[in-house]
Amino acid sequence: MDTVQLTALKARVPRWALDTVNSLSRWGALATAPDRPMPDFLVIGAKRGGTTSLFNYLVRHPGILAMYPQVRGKKSTDYYFADRGHSSAWYRSHFHTETYRRLLRARLGYRPQSFEASPYYVWDPRIPAKVAAAAPETRAILLVRDPVLRAWSHYQERVQNGVEPLSFEEALAAEDDRLGGELAKMMADPTYHSTTWDWYGYRSRGEYLAQITTWLEHFPREQLLVLPSERLYSDTQETFDRICEFLGLPAHRLPTTKPYNATWRTKDAPPKEAAAQLADHYRSHNAALADFLGERLDWT
Repeated sequence: MDTVQLTALKARVPRWALDTVNSLSRWGALATAPDRPMPDFLVIGAKRGGTTSLFNYLVRHPGILAMYPQVRGKKSTDYYFADRGHSSAWYRSHFHTETYRRLLRARLGYRPQSFEASPYYVWDPRIPAKVAAAAPETRAILLVRDPVLRAWSHYQERVQNGVEPLSFEEALAAEDDRLGGELAKMMADPTYHSTTWDWYGYRSRGEYLAQITTWLEHFPREQLLVLPSERLYSDTQETFDRICEFLGLPAHRLPTTKPYNATWRTKDAPPKEAAAQLADHYRSHNAALADFLGERLDWT
């Protein structure tokens, strides 16, 4: 049974039954944690950049393993932030055993890989060092979306979640005050998770090169793949092939290239004045990023 069939089957199982099975599976996974390696790669962002779609494309590759046990819609453990005192064994328990991989390798002809995906991983500047200390061979994939549209989509999500009372223009004007002091608290306390830093960085989270630079302070350039989100959607199979090459996996024809996040393309455009101000703010950031990537970015 492949990942897609397993997901469809689980969708018909009562939630209480799934919770019971998952609890038992977690206990067993912890007992076998020494045989469970760290994930081979991470999808690290950006927020509202297509992480959900990419996750769903990746798990359709026969050589890419979803987390264990597979929970519908679950992309990440959040291990590297929102510290709850979890051990490395707890983290490894979410990924398949090397014993299982050897069995699968005999059928596939190559070693399968595991991963998780969290758009917060690139945004918290403490995380690259944590990942490098735990698993220095980790590869990372970052999707970067037109930052004006990303900011607007991010804002709309926060409104839909009931945590944003301000208008878009007001939220942008309040961003510096809202985030002020949060980074200092984060750097002073490794266990401190700032929901403010996570929720309200509409403009800041589109300044991609600074986040990339922080990641590359801990990893060599060849372990990071940066791709425009727009390319994932306009040339899905070609982009997926490039990702497979980066991971050292054989190409795989996707059974579907539909987006998996219904709010990827918002039905309305951001307010014109706010969009113009953001475009002006990002002009130098986008130019520097394009120069770094060596390719043109057709953004706002």
